[in-house]
Amino acid sequence: MSRHGAGGRTLAGRAAIQLMMTIVAALTLLPVLEVVNLSLKTKKELYVGDPLALPQRPMWENYATAFARLKIGTTFFNTFFYTAASVAAIAILASAAAWAIARNKSRFFRFSYIYFMIGILIPFQALFLPIYTIGFTLRLTNTRYGIILMYIAVGLSFCVFLMTSFMTQVPVELEEAARMDGCSIYRVFASVVLPLLKPALATLVILQSFNTWNDYLMASLFVSETRLKTMTVFLQQLFSTTSQDYTSAMAAIVILFAPIMTLFVALQKYFIKGITAGAVKG
Repeated sequence: MSRHGAGGRTLAGRAAIQLMMTIVAALTLLPVLEVVNLSLKTKKELYVGDPLALPQRPMWENYATAFARLKIGTTFFNTFFYTAASVAAIAILASAAAWAIARNKSRFFRFSYIYFMIGILIPFQALFLPIYTIGFTLRLTNTRYGIILMYIAVGLSFCVFLMTSFMTQVPVELEEAARMDGCSIYRVFASVVLPLLKPALATLVILQSFNTWNDYLMASLFVSETRLKTMTVFLQQLFSTTSQDYTSAMAAIVILFAPIMTLFVALQKYFIKGITAGAVKG
């Protein structure tokens, strides 16, 4: 078999894969573009005209209405604060727990790992009643720190599993060298371990931020006061049976989607490294 023949088939295979990925990306992007398209239409164009047609004139007023209906000043701060605080806490706790589990082979740490795995197997929706009962008993409902603690509790199991799989690939010799240089255990963790986990941390931040930012069930369960509600709770109200302003609702979806998409683009390089690192053995 000639080298030119093998190279031609390899090139054709790559072209076919690239074409398939382009088609999949276009099909994935199409609903997003359609939401943006509908958010710029008038109500008449939405209900009467072709849903796939472009608007005759972009209705930027829909976004102004969406900002007002979402109470963006309050809800954006609440959503951002809950997401940032819970994700930061989970990143630190999951990294520390994964480090301890990966570096210790005793029964206690093996049991701890299995304990976290059990937490992944149980959907948190099935635990709403006990979660709310505990939160109400401890007076955590209708408080900022209460919903943050609930997000930490719900997301910690998966994040420990994720970080442990990455931690096993970090060379232990670097930590031993740091200890020989006189570094304390805290200095080793902060200066040696965490910098090596940037791809894993980026993956954790993106996935957990998506879950928390877009969460509706937990936010509606633990918060009933308007001053503490998130954007998703107010977004649901735009789709209620009493509301017919779906163009503004589409604009609200775009507003809700934009910040988390910006985060993904900013951390995309590390996210790809984190996803592919698990497939590399060495």
